[in-house]
Amino acid sequence: MTNEGTSTRDQILHMLKVRGSLSVSDMAVDLGITEMAVRRHLNTLERDSLIKSTLVRQAMGRPTNVYSLSQEADELFPRNYSHLTLDFLRDLQDMDGMGKVEMLFRRRENRLEETYRPQIQGDLEERVAKLAELQNDKGYMVEWEKVESGDGYRIQEFNCPISQVAREYNQACSCELSLFRRVLKANVEQTSCMAKGGEKCVFEIKEAK
Repeated sequence: MTNEGTSTRDQILHMLKVRGSLSVSDMAVDLGITEMAVRRHLNTLERDSLIKSTLVRQAMGRPTNVYSLSQEADELFPRNYSHLTLDFLRDLQDMDGMGKVEMLFRRRENRLEETYRPQIQGDLEERVAKLAELQNDKGYMVEWEKVESGDGYRIQEFNCPISQVAREYNQACSCELSLFRRVLKANVEQTSCMAKGGEKCVFEIKEAK
């Protein structure tokens, strides 16, 4: 896609974010391009599940489609969840102590285990592959492989969606390691951690003895 195409796509997303629902003709006028060009971008955005269309009846003439952002598109715009989460955790620590913070992370770990465990079945390789898939769905950008020696597996996470929280509260990392051990039913060691300065998070996995 050309830069011009990307730019127009971004302009359409921004326009819908600011103004809500718009028709093709509204967007064409604002962007200074033809309705056909707008429809081409809308088709791509609809294919990517970033917009939705609604048929609106008018006082005169045929009904027309108006377009608005989907829930998925909302994730494209800046968020500040990590700062809010950190504020809450610091307040909780001030009011009730670090023990209560650790309890929260353990509750999160238990909740994730309840979600993951029924889906992670089969031999160790199948379990590793499924865990990688589930973590990928949460934005961790995961790759997994069988180690060259043939003795176990390696999971690598190239992104940490909660990195700002994990840097201040390492309980997030220890709970993730504990979660992996529990759902994989295997020996898992973490050899690199982004929250502690590593380029990625790396987990070495072997059959439990």
